[in-house]
Amino acid sequence: MNKIVALFVAFVTLLMVPNAQAQNPVTASVKAFVVNDSTYTLKASIQIQSDWHVYATNPDGLNAPSFKSSLETVRFIGLPIYSVKAMKQTDVLFKQANVYVHSLDIEQSIVINGFQPDSLQTTVVVNAAKGDQFLALEVPVTVALANGKKTAGFQILLPEANTKVPADACGGATQDTKTSSGWAVFLLGFLGGLIALITPCVFPMIPVTVSFFTKRSKTKKQGIKNGLLYGASIFLIYVLASVPFHIIGNVQPEIFNSISTNPWLNIIFFIIFIFFSISFFGFFEITLPSGIANKADSKSGLGSIGGIFFMAITLAIVSFSCTGPILGTLLVGSLQGGAWALTEGMAGFGIALALPFTLFAIFPQWLQSLPKSGGWLDTVKKVLAFLELALAFKFLSNADLVEHWGLLKREVFLGIWAVISIGLALYLRGILLLPHDVKGAKISRIRKSLGDIALVFGIILIVGMAPKNTYLLKFLSGFPPPTHYSLLANNKDQVGLHANVVNDYEKAVQLSKEQNKPILIDFTGWACVNCRKMEENVWTDPEVMAEIQNKFILVSLYVDDKELLPVEKRFKYTNAQGQSKDIISIGDLWATFQAENFNQVTQPLYVVMSPAQKILSNPVGYTPNAKEYLQWLACSVNKDK
Repeated sequence: MNKIVALFVAFVTLLMVPNAQAQNPVTASVKAFVVNDSTYTLKASIQIQSDWHVYATNPDGLNAPSFKSSLETVRFIGLPIYSVKAMKQTDVLFKQANVYVHSLDIEQSIVINGFQPDSLQTTVVVNAAKGDQFLALEVPVTVALANGKKTAGFQILLPEANTKVPADACGGATQDTKTSSGWAVFLLGFLGGLIALITPCVFPMIPVTVSFFTKRSKTKKQGIKNGLLYGASIFLIYVLASVPFHIIGNVQPEIFNSISTNPWLNIIFFIIFIFFSISFFGFFEITLPSGIANKADSKSGLGSIGGIFFMAITLAIVSFSCTGPILGTLLVGSLQGGAWALTEGMAGFGIALALPFTLFAIFPQWLQSLPKSGGWLDTVKKVLAFLELALAFKFLSNADLVEHWGLLKREVFLGIWAVISIGLALYLRGILLLPHDVKGAKISRIRKSLGDIALVFGIILIVGMAPKNTYLLKFLSGFPPPTHYSLLANNKDQVGLHANVVNDYEKAVQLSKEQNKPILIDFTGWACVNCRKMEENVWTDPEVMAEIQNKFILVSLYVDDKELLPVEKRFKYTNAQGQSKDIISIGDLWATFQAENFNQVTQPLYVVMSPAQKILSNPVGYTPNAKEYLQWLACSVNKDK
């Protein structure tokens, strides 16, 4: 068993760790020559390893080496000029091809509009090959600009004495919050596992698998042992699936926030969940390649611990079409909490999924009381389809909020959810028919009651769109866009915008000194659910609101804001461990500022500092109890006196 576990860990680790010894057969060095105040000529000298060649422009669509720059103010003038003529030679991949060998130089004219940094990060893009090996390479290079100026940057690190928490400081709820949050994620994972159990992919497997163990085992004791091993294997598989995220997190702790708030990743999840929901509606079936399941299944007949483990892997594979959407929701929902939050969620999911297999193996007589598979499983799957459809728009909303596209304002989002909810009500009532449904089929009382609940929920969503009725949707805080992200112009002064300044720490420090008030730093995010809960449920408490407005300079720093910093304020930051990071966007700046000074990467995080930028109390995280949060605010103010 230990060998199997070791092999599994090694496998998932290798999937996530890049090959450090990957070949790099092409190197480049670049110089910039001044033409006038804003125009340069870039000259790249490319060296190509022996036996390798770099493709020139070819009819097959292959492009010759070229420059690429991530700086949006750079404009390329004309086409690149090559120092040597391409030669035609026989090529394994493309028969006859135009190529460069050994070395060549490229010249490219560029214009830089506006501010010029003292150095330009550019990339030389080449397609290289050796025999049947093909590499599309991007070689990053940094070139000095004679007319450029050093960027202003930002002082990321505060003096260590300023960020040291005083010995008698109040607060310290962050650790408790993390603990409760961990249990919350575990319970959500457990709930997800229970939902997965009653899907058509998993539920019918329970009696089949338990019967297999009881019939193949020579004694009752052996059957119980095998059932326990099977349950433990299921749990282990889902927990081990989170191991690679611990490896990534050790390299760059902020990676989880970057993943969960990345707009393009959220759009990908939106598309995937739409795909899953259409499948759940019954229009088609999602299956993994049969070869994968067959290989796992062939190993499950070994009649040993290893065979039982592979039986568990087979269950995980064949049930993927039902568990995949639930696991995807768990993955994205827990990433902001880091690798351990994901592990806790996966552990909860694994325990819930393993529990019935284990219990029924120990008490096989209970199988008689297990409901028979039938049409109710199809109903469960289609209800999940509506839920997946609603979740899909949550992912699209995350991307919209982070990028400020304005596609899914609060009213639009709530309207879509209302339509989905009413559609669910019509389905449960038998009015809306989906694939495999039978017209005129008898509808149970439970199903009708659930349909009525869905209808009421849809009506509440519609009524809650009005600014005066936002209190009706407090229980949903964090899921719809914030109340100030609205189509209504007169809604701009509502919750979420009573910060003195947004994304401007230096301005907050200035106001703090002028008004002699401590600074309340709100590390938040556009796609942060708990941040919206704090803003809409805790900050709206009259006493809390009065305390913040009268006694603090509140600055909200959005760590997931993808808006680019002005060119003159972008810089490269190197931490104490020697790791470098390009600070390009507003989110890059405040995520790094939070991590480096306060050793926290989750949001929300609240920090109180004096006008001299000295920390006054223990930072706290998500604190849903308004009185507890108010006590921390009052205590923090007293420390400044």
